[in-house]
Amino acid sequence: MPKVIIAPDKFKGSLTAPQVAAAVARGLREAAPDVDVRLLPVADGGD
Repeated sequence: MPKVIIAPDKFKGSLTAPQVAAAVARGLREAAPDVDVRLLPVADGGD
């Protein structure tokens, strides 16, 4: 089973890092249901 780590930063002014990770995971799982997806939202320390 393929494994994917989704580790995004926020989309400033629109989505938090956890929201971005969840949205990407939903799309990935829809396209490839057999993928083992792990979410690791991060922050770059910016504003």
